[in-house]
Amino acid sequence: MARLQIEYFSDALRRTTAFEMMIPNDQPTDRPLSTLFLLHGYTGKAGNWVPDGLPEKYHFAIVMPTAENSFYLNGEATGTAYQTMVGEELVDYVRRTFSLAKDPEDTCIAGLSMGGFGALHTGLAYPDRFGKIGALSSALIIHEVARMKPGEGNEVANYAYYRAVFGDPSTVEERDVNPEVLARNLKAAGKKIPEIYMCCGTEDFLIENNRDLHRFFESEGIPHRYEEGKGIHDMVFWHEYIAKIVEWMFD
Repeated sequence: MARLQIEYFSDALRRTTAFEMMIPNDQPTDRPLSTLFLLHGYTGKAGNWVPDGLPEKYHFAIVMPTAENSFYLNGEATGTAYQTMVGEELVDYVRRTFSLAKDPEDTCIAGLSMGGFGALHTGLAYPDRFGKIGALSSALIIHEVARMKPGEGNEVANYAYYRAVFGDPSTVEERDVNPEVLARNLKAAGKKIPEIYMCCGTEDFLIENNRDLHRFFESEGIPHRYEEGKGIHDMVFWHEYIAKIVEWMFD
């Protein structure tokens, strides 16, 4: 397994940025490699969690971007277009540069916590690029953000941060920063919705948020797989469930 760190100039971010890749050494020559875009959580970075042994077992490449604490959304300020960077620019870059698979059926996205939100949002925003979504302990905080007022915040960040990341909190539930809006719009347009695998630990502080989205998908008739297991918001749970998700994606 080769592990690479790549720098390139991002038009979306208006600066040089870096991402990491893992590619099996025995890449077949008869077909392009399937690809998993793996998203880090809040305060994380590219490569700070890797599903050990899985790329070799199921023979796929991993692309790991660094997206700061952006929730993988496009901010209003110049140089904060992280959704575009991950969902469009980086997908095109690795496909072109490394001859990776170009079909959505062979291109998957997964993430934990903030990255779980990012995987759901990015996958639903670009169903023509991603065929499967894995969302672990997702930070589905849209409805909490919607209730915030200037001067407020929580133990994670203040109002100014959430305003910069999500835009006007008073309208956040109705805009396409909300994965529910994206899913509902895809359904209304009769477009294909990527396959979804959600999971969360029963002792995780985000469990009710994940149950709420599960119930939303059920009420809308949107096919998805939802699982809960014993665990908290930590690597023990994530390493257990990324193995299940990767098997579901690539086996």
